[in-house]
Amino acid sequence: MRFWLRNEEMALEEMVQRLNAVSKRTDEIMHHDISPLCAADIQDQLQKRFAYLSGGRGQDGSPVITFPDYPAFGDVPDKEFQNVMTYLTSIPSLQDAGIGFILVIDRRQDKWTSVKASILRIAASFPANLQLVLVLRPTGFFQRTLSDLAFRFNRDDFKMKVPVIMLSSVPELHSYIDKSQLTEDLGGTLDYCHSRWLCHRTAIESFALLVKQTAQMLQAFGTELAETELPNDVQSTSSVLRAHTEKKDRVKEDMRLALDEGRNVLESIREPLAQGPEQNPNQDQLDSQSTVQRLLAQLNETEAAFDEFWAKHQQKLEQCLQLRHFEQDFREVKAALDVLAQKITTFTDVGNSLAHVEHLLKDLASFEEKSSAVRHRARALALAGERLMELTHYAVDSIRPKCHELRQLCDQCAAAVGRRRGLLGRALDLHSLLEASMKWCDEGIYLLASQPVDKCQSQDGAEAALQEIEKFLETGAENKIQELSKIYQDYEPILTRDLLEHVQKVFRKQESVEEMFHRREASLKKLAAKQMRPVQPVAPRPEAPTKSPCPSPGIRRGSENHSSEGSVLRRGPYRRARSEASEGRQGRGRSTGDEESLAVLRRHVMNELLDTERVYVEELLCILEGYAAEMDNPLMTHLISTGLQNKKDVLFGNMEEIYHFHNRIFLRELENYIDCPELVGRCFLERMEQFQVYEKYCQNKPRSESLWRQCSDCPFFQECQKKLDHKLSLDSYLLKPVQRITKYQLLLKEMLKYSRSCEGAEDLQEALSSILGILKAVNDSMHLIAITGYEGNLSDLGKLLMQGSFSVWTDHKKGHAKVKDLARFKPMQRHLFLHEKAVLFCKKREENGEGYEKAPSYSFKQSLNMTAVGITENVKGDARKFEIWYNAREEVYIVQAPTPEIKAAWVSEIRKVLTGQLQACREASQHRALEQSHSLPLPAPTGTSPSKGNTKNVRKLEERKTDPLNLEGYVGPAPLPRPPEKGRGWTKTSHPSEAPEDNDGWSSAEEPVNSSDAEEEGRVGLRKLVPGRYTVTGLDEKGGPDALVLRSGDEVELVQEGDEGLWFVRNLSSGGEGWLPARNLSSLLGQRGAPGCLSSPESSAGSALLSASSSCSESCAAALADLQG
Repeated sequence: MRFWLRNEEMALEEMVQRLNAVSKRTDEIMHHDISPLCAADIQDQLQKRFAYLSGGRGQDGSPVITFPDYPAFGDVPDKEFQNVMTYLTSIPSLQDAGIGFILVIDRRQDKWTSVKASILRIAASFPANLQLVLVLRPTGFFQRTLSDLAFRFNRDDFKMKVPVIMLSSVPELHSYIDKSQLTEDLGGTLDYCHSRWLCHRTAIESFALLVKQTAQMLQAFGTELAETELPNDVQSTSSVLRAHTEKKDRVKEDMRLALDEGRNVLESIREPLAQGPEQNPNQDQLDSQSTVQRLLAQLNETEAAFDEFWAKHQQKLEQCLQLRHFEQDFREVKAALDVLAQKITTFTDVGNSLAHVEHLLKDLASFEEKSSAVRHRARALALAGERLMELTHYAVDSIRPKCHELRQLCDQCAAAVGRRRGLLGRALDLHSLLEASMKWCDEGIYLLASQPVDKCQSQDGAEAALQEIEKFLETGAENKIQELSKIYQDYEPILTRDLLEHVQKVFRKQESVEEMFHRREASLKKLAAKQMRPVQPVAPRPEAPTKSPCPSPGIRRGSENHSSEGSVLRRGPYRRARSEASEGRQGRGRSTGDEESLAVLRRHVMNELLDTERVYVEELLCILEGYAAEMDNPLMTHLISTGLQNKKDVLFGNMEEIYHFHNRIFLRELENYIDCPELVGRCFLERMEQFQVYEKYCQNKPRSESLWRQCSDCPFFQECQKKLDHKLSLDSYLLKPVQRITKYQLLLKEMLKYSRSCEGAEDLQEALSSILGILKAVNDSMHLIAITGYEGNLSDLGKLLMQGSFSVWTDHKKGHAKVKDLARFKPMQRHLFLHEKAVLFCKKREENGEGYEKAPSYSFKQSLNMTAVGITENVKGDARKFEIWYNAREEVYIVQAPTPEIKAAWVSEIRKVLTGQLQACREASQHRALEQSHSLPLPAPTGTSPSKGNTKNVRKLEERKTDPLNLEGYVGPAPLPRPPEKGRGWTKTSHPSEAPEDNDGWSSAEEPVNSSDAEEEGRVGLRKLVPGRYTVTGLDEKGGPDALVLRSGDEVELVQEGDEGLWFVRNLSSGGEGWLPARNLSSLLGQRGAPGCLSSPESSAGSALLSASSSCSESCAAALADLQG
């Protein structure tokens, strides 16, 4: 650095010396060191032309100054005269001026007194050497005679050291000065134009001044450049280099303009000479050309000096910029290498399973791949620094240690990765050995459990079993842990406390299995040895078959030999299902083998659950750190588009909340069940409430997807993806939580499949149902938020139970006939939302776009209060149809489901809602009945028509709106609620109902009743009374005078069951109504009563006869399919 500064100082000093020399030579050329006057300064004085330098020369080369006839010569101020004389005498070269000037004074038209005054004035103030004074005296006779006499007598008065010659005529002047050196007014041939001369002199002197100013300006500029302090960052250095370059370009432009000006001056001087070959330049013209050429040479010298200095200064700035780039890259690379080194120090986990170690190796390979880019950049930077040093960079002392440090850090990072790979490689070998040992033990247990005990009682069977065992034991040499101490010694660097316990556990299991094999082998050898003995005739034991559960004595004896083996099996590390007392040892052995196989499968499912959970947590962290956190990074703000600013919560939703739940809680608790995977259902159940975070995430997903569609081309995402080295874009990772919540139910199903007989099976089943419930709730909520046009609060409608798309026909009593007919044959596509308190009819509208932007929306059309809703489960002609009717069938909606199963699920769910309302109403009625007597409500007037009854009910509905459990959808103050009008309710049986007579457009002719089904349902009604219509077959003789009278043939309707076995009955034939005991009604009502309808959801008996069809698994599966779609 100091060496370069010395060079900089030397370059500046050299340039300053050269530029000072240029300025000095410029002054010498222009004689400014003798006379600082310029033509521009006295231009008005020179323009008076009382004296001029024509360029003529005497015989010895003396410059000629001519004083033309100027009548006002005496009026010229002394200062002006002195300035003009001084300027004119400074123009010729010093050599010519040293010879002396010849003065030609033309006073031919003047008087002697003027001649005398002029000579005296010139003699007194001429500033240079004089060689000769030639005076053209007045031409008049009197003035000429007077001048001769006066000159003779007054010669000494002139006090001149040179001769003064009085000339009478121009020819006499020619004898002293050649005609070619005199102007035309003196009879000569010299071409002289005073204005042109004055213009040339002004231009030459202006150019000379420009050359001098340029040299001075370059000198000051060079000093400024040299004294500029070098910045310490790339941006400032670039700015300085750019600013200096711009200034240099301006200076170069000024120099180019100056050169052009000098060339133009030279061309203007040469222009008169180029007009013809007869034009010969005078000495002054030649001197002017020489002056301009010398000035141009000085200007070129100035430019050359500055160019040399600029080249060195530019090299200095460029090297400084290179150094700042190198230092900035060094800081970045060193920071990246430090991060790598820090991250490597965190790699301490050696894995707790083979899959975990393989995952760690993949992570290490990914880390090495990412770090290789950093190391490659570091080595490339070190190589670039070495090239700078080879190019004699001035900061070699600063670059060399940085290059050495970069290479050292790269080597340390590579060595640390190598050591880490070596440890993981050894961990992989150890876990492979442990896995092989576990697999060998599992296969051995399965082999022992699968050997049939009965076949082993024979000699061939025992020998075959022995061969199987021996062959299997031979495989143990490669798959078993041979020496525990050798394992400790070989894998000491990676043996953590947990891993050491695992090794010991596997070794104990291995020893246990080996002991089982040795016992089985000893038993089989005894059996084979017994069969090889000579057979001796012995008396058979008659008691053997009665004592032994086996078919032969040999098998009985074999079972005795295996008793100790069975105890070893029971003491094994795996749980075995206990066999029933009636099962033999063969069944117990097979059950043990199956349980061991299931245990292996459960372990595989648990490993998959843990491995995928770890990957999921890492992916969430990667997205939060690589994308979400970077949105708050000030260095990345310039890459974020306007539409993306302050939208982090919209884009990522509550992903951070999901990550903290899984990383801090769920993953750690899952790891506690690694040794008992069948109990993992408890882990899900304990944290089921916290899984609700996924519902919030999925509800925000459409907004997130829409924002991503708008800003997916943002450079911010591309830069983050490049840094993370992801092959997939962000939207693929934003889908991870949705995919993960659906993955859990698949893993729980697999675990449940292999854990049916285990302790935690019920927990697994409950956890699976809960997860499916969450999936359904998530799916339903995403549909629910798409409803538009509903003015109320959807949360007031209670829990959303079901939702789906249906074809709907309408049939309303109050509608126009043509509208009703048209509605019957043209279905509407509606999306129904079943809540606890209402069912919503919406129109599904598909949106244009992609992804979540294509998700449908639902326009609200109709809402039915569940307190006034009834259903008819079956509509004849289509097993997929059912009816939802409202307010005594004033509004009827025929609903067609996509499949019979979906229809059954909906009917079942609606039935549950109505049954719940019925139960609540019944409890309220019983409470009121306890406070009142068994007084009956007044009978309705006999002449009341159905239409009048409907009008009455509508009026009551308007007057009574306090009890939502009223059977008609409104409340009455009577102690027992009055039932609704006929024809309103769901069907009493699962068969299609008969349409009521007062239902417009919904007659029995349109919907014929299956009479055989109705009769069958009537027979069922003899034993258990349910609300509906019946025909009286007997006579009620037990009633009192005020009791309701029933006669044979009357059509009655059982409305409601009261307390103490009473039923509220309405006689449809007589119009009477009242309470009757159930025991009397059972004998009076016949079998051919038409199946009735209950008008509101309060008939528990009627609802009990509806066919149940909904399934939790089916509905949840549908929700899952919707969510995944």
